Amino acid sequence: MSQFEFLGPAHIAAMCATLALPIILSVIVRREERLARGICIAFAGVLLLNEVAHWIWRLATSTVEEFLRLNLPLHVCGIAIFAVMFALVFRNRIAYEIAWFWGIAGTANALVTPQLEVGFPEYRFFQYFIAHGGIVAGALFATWGLGMRPTAMSVVRAFVLLHVLCIIAFGANLALGSNYMFLMEPPLTQSPFFFAPWPWYIPILDAVALLLFVLLLVPFLIHNPRRGSDTGPSR
Repeated sequence: MSQFEFLGPAHIAAMCATLALPIILSVIVRREERLARGICIAFAGVLLLNEVAHWIWRLATSTVEEFLRLNLPLHVCGIAIFAVMFALVFRNRIAYEIAWFWGIAGTANALVTPQLEVGFPEYRFFQYFIAHGGIVAGALFATWGLGMRPTAMSVVRAFVLLHVLCIIAFGANLALGSNYMFLMEPPLTQSPFFFAPWPWYIPILDAVALLLFVLLLVPFLIHNPRRGSDTGPSR
């Protein structure tokens, strides 16, 4: 079994593909707008198939108890991937906001500093980067290719919904002895955001998340200041 190499050729290639995909798709839909619907459905279908296959694999290689403790979609990325699917297929505003803020602020960090043991060409390597890369690429494609945009209220909603997920994850952690959203202990990762001991990294991450959410909104306010209010179509 090959070991994951941090910033090795396969890791760098996966990150480059994550950025290249939404650029290519955005160019395609701008030239052939009638393809947008099909591309969105295909994109969401790949993400869904990847998730279902992963759940089946996990159930086949672990007990039900382990599956519930480790593999429920109660991490930020576990929810963001379904938000991306919903945003692409239905152009839903709230789903897009979750995909944009949670995906770019949170999942992008998981791409750069993955919590992954196996490397290319293991199944888990592909599954991990299809899922996490798909979140980031999907959020970027929805923005660049489909013209969806966040507003100031988007930051509020995304931040409030993040804390709703925290409450749900904390309850699941108490019931299952799990560590969803890393609320009980820090992950084994090279991410710089877990430098403080438990539980102090949690409020630090909270403040960092809010700061990143605001920074992710700023380019849209600079480009079009009138978008600071929650007006306009859902897309």
